[in-house]
Amino acid sequence: MNTDSITAGVQNAPLFSRQALIRLIIPLVIEQFLLMSVGMADTVMVTTAGEAAVSGVSLVDGINLLLIQIFAALSTGGTVIVSQYLGRQDYDNARTAAKQLLYTVTIVSTALMVVALVFREHILTLVFGKTEPDVMESALAYFLSTSLAYPFMAVYNAGAALFRAMGNSKVSMFNSLLVNIVNIGVNAILIYGFQMGALGAGIGTLVSRIVAAAVILVLLQRKNDVLRIDGLFHIRLKGSMIRRILAVGIPNGLENGLFQIGKLLVLSLITSFGTNAVAANAISNSIAGVINVPGQAIGLAIITVVGQSMGAGRVKEAVSYTKKLMGITYVSMGVLCLTLFFTAGPLVTLFNLTPASATMATQVLRWCAVLTMLCWPLSFTLPNALRASGDVIFTMVVSMVSMFVFRICLSYVLASPWGLDMQLLGVWMAMFVDWIVRDFAFVIRFLQGKWKSIKVI
Repeated sequence: MNTDSITAGVQNAPLFSRQALIRLIIPLVIEQFLLMSVGMADTVMVTTAGEAAVSGVSLVDGINLLLIQIFAALSTGGTVIVSQYLGRQDYDNARTAAKQLLYTVTIVSTALMVVALVFREHILTLVFGKTEPDVMESALAYFLSTSLAYPFMAVYNAGAALFRAMGNSKVSMFNSLLVNIVNIGVNAILIYGFQMGALGAGIGTLVSRIVAAAVILVLLQRKNDVLRIDGLFHIRLKGSMIRRILAVGIPNGLENGLFQIGKLLVLSLITSFGTNAVAANAISNSIAGVINVPGQAIGLAIITVVGQSMGAGRVKEAVSYTKKLMGITYVSMGVLCLTLFFTAGPLVTLFNLTPASATMATQVLRWCAVLTMLCWPLSFTLPNALRASGDVIFTMVVSMVSMFVFRICLSYVLASPWGLDMQLLGVWMAMFVDWIVRDFAFVIRFLQGKWKSIKVI
């Protein structure tokens, strides 16, 4: 066989073999379960301090999730750029983009931390209005400690995204395990030992995120990694590369940020239903989040796989990988959804809720199991293929319009006293309609193929 034939054979080999996909996806699934358990650990462990503490933590978690989603969106912008450079085998620009991503998320997250610290009471009052005094006290304590963790959360998210861009998800998986161990350990000492309630849970989050950020930065300087970061603290900002990252990251950040703002607006409606509804909603979100883990993990894998495929100019492979990974998503999430449907009642009892809260939580979880199995992957996993190609404006517009028209407006129609007065179930029903609308928009866009011609590098 001549040299040209060998070269052609290498070029025609798939970018990601079956084994490579397995090595990427399985650690991602484990990582997402571990990250999910951090929030669940806070909720479960703080239940010993009463429903007011649970409600306070859940309210602040809504705001924290907004900020985390913004950090994740910026990281996604960086991952798309880095992945496409790696697919093109332009390693110098890939490393440059990686370093600029770390600088960008640090600057943004530090600014948001300062705002949260200075205006935390005003923010909680503005978002949630008048809440019961004991709930607000717990919320303020938890918000104070967790807002200090924003820069460390952002750096960890960016570092983990860079390892995923290299196809190495084991690093972030083991780091997530470390986060859990530290978080649960500190929680146990402060909540059970010192009776610090919501504040203890927040300090546990802060300490665990500091450890995670430190570890990920050390690992990013390993010499054998293609995205090794040299001279990290010799700061030199490169505007052209930052603009490329932000061109993807800002629309994605606006999408995720406004999505979470919409959820906070809906949560403010839920607070008007009383502490039972707030607690039931918090527990339902914690449990329902578990069944989304495979879809979230595979969505992260899609960013890497489709990003590298598009960077290498292998559009057909990008389509093929997306279809294959979506099939895996439906199978894995379907198993979890069926399990949740039949075990919702017993699961809810683990959270020490009042009978009224437990009844509401069980009801919405059974509905959620059915609709998640049918609609969630197309709403939230599939659009990552579009984002990986740079088609972020379309996904942003669809998500924003669907969120505000259906999830928010319809929540007030179905749930509020001047609507159908379905209360908590009505809010979740509006969310399911939002998912269905997204499904149609993203499937049509994917099949039309306009995303295939977008250039980001």
